[in-house]
Amino acid sequence: MASAEKTSTPYLVLARKYRPLNFDDLIGQDAMVQTLGNAFKSNRIHHAYILTGVRGVGKTTTARILARAFNYADENGPHPTLDLSKEGEHCRAIIEGRHVDVIEMDAASNTGIDNIREIIDSVKYGPASAPYKVYIIDEVHMLSTAAFNGLLKTLEEPPPYVKFIFATTEIRKVPVTILSRCQRFDLRRITPEVMTAYLEKLLAAENITAEPEALAMIVRAGEGSARDNLSLLDQAIAHGDGTVTAATVKAMLGLADRAAMIDLFELLMRGDIAGALEATRALYDAGADPQTIVADLADLTHMVTRMKIVPAAADDVSLTPDERARIPGMAEKLGMRVLTRTWQILGNGLREVANAGNGLQAAEMVLVRLAYAADLPTPDELIEKLSNQPAPAAPPPAERPGPVGNGGGYVGGGNNGGGGRLAQAPQPSESPAPQHSTAPEAVAKPSPQSYAELVALAGEQRDLIVKHALESDLRPITFEQGRIEVALTENANPSIIATLSARLKTWTGRTWLVTVSSRETTAPTLREVREAVTRERFDTANEDPLVQAVLETFPGARVVDVRVRDEEPEAIAVAPVEEDEDED
Repeated sequence: MASAEKTSTPYLVLARKYRPLNFDDLIGQDAMVQTLGNAFKSNRIHHAYILTGVRGVGKTTTARILARAFNYADENGPHPTLDLSKEGEHCRAIIEGRHVDVIEMDAASNTGIDNIREIIDSVKYGPASAPYKVYIIDEVHMLSTAAFNGLLKTLEEPPPYVKFIFATTEIRKVPVTILSRCQRFDLRRITPEVMTAYLEKLLAAENITAEPEALAMIVRAGEGSARDNLSLLDQAIAHGDGTVTAATVKAMLGLADRAAMIDLFELLMRGDIAGALEATRALYDAGADPQTIVADLADLTHMVTRMKIVPAAADDVSLTPDERARIPGMAEKLGMRVLTRTWQILGNGLREVANAGNGLQAAEMVLVRLAYAADLPTPDELIEKLSNQPAPAAPPPAERPGPVGNGGGYVGGGNNGGGGRLAQAPQPSESPAPQHSTAPEAVAKPSPQSYAELVALAGEQRDLIVKHALESDLRPITFEQGRIEVALTENANPSIIATLSARLKTWTGRTWLVTVSSRETTAPTLREVREAVTRERFDTANEDPLVQAVLETFPGARVVDVRVRDEEPEAIAVAPVEEDEDED
């Protein structure tokens, strides 16, 4: 008989069984609870609240708890309070959703003005038994424009016995006229530490054992949502027949083995494409989806990058033991350039795998591209190498030797490498931060001694119109103290002559004669001179053997800038081909 009763009792999922009934049980929303507690203590209780946040963080649950708090009554009579440890007169009916004075409405299925008219008509009548009549409207952003407009007057000046509580995941879709009439609370995602402790407490109450690694995977997949975490935990318990293990969670979520993923990541960073393809095939045969493999590699790349910048990230409780033990070492050895390049390749590859007819083939091609890119040195490393020794003729791309390094360490491992070889490119010596000049006062200054000094003076005075004209619209003919002769270009504004003369008098304290030459001249403007010098530098750079060797090593690359260093050879900046261009 007992067995029959047990089987006839419907199972209540964890998300409903452990739904918080008071603010003490609500996790991860301490700021909101503190604000509400202060408001209740000082009797500054608002008539309308709007709760927003991602799915499963407790919006509807908080609304029901607030309804209990508004209508709390005990032997001392009705009095709003957040202390709900003792069940009040109306609490049980509100918890079970059958109280006549607490009306819940789903705006997703009641979107029109007619549904709001029912509320407007009903607020005229006071509560039947509770102190307050509470309207809870879930997913309020789904209401139509007419419904929102119909609610405005009642929401602004409701009867004293009416309270409104709105919940939404799309706060931006709620009109500002509604928001301005409500007190807003943003419910936050629940942190991994709080969620892990909560799940451990729940499992202890259910008398179920779970591996820490399994809980870490569930918390990560839940993304800060209490409902998602509890649903996943419920599924994991059923999948593992009463126990929660890492193996069952991996199989349930379709995840690849985390240790195997870290091994695959290391193989790719070494340039060992043969080993990487073999490991990928093993993960695929074990049930891992190709898109999941690429996504997990991208997740590892982000994790390594984050630990490189914020070492304290290694203390995250959602990390598996393998991640906590191995990733900090990888963060020390891998450089920022290789990590950003890896992220870009995997990001593009994820879209390719999603759209490919054969996901495994697409994933393998992405990993081939990643392994070969990891083995390539950065332009800085190549320039330094070629500067120190004669550069041999680069083999054509088809004859390029395969990736190297199947040993235990990274190829050419360093502390902060720039490329796949992971040795950081030499950093330029630190230079003092540029000082931003402030606008100078309009006082007399020494007169410019040349046309170039005149252009510099216009720049110091922040007169961009005159400076641009001096550089691009005027061809200097003669320059003497107090007298300048120029020729105008076709695009020049003739009024610039008078403007320049007036500016010079203001800047130097003396009168200058600025005349336009009547002679035809081919004298260049300063901009034309600068462009000619730049072209000459580019031509010289492109003819340099070192630059030619770099361009041959990186097919499709080009010289994008040439800079001259003091007593040093010119530094050539080479732009590598974008990933999308390299795919063909």
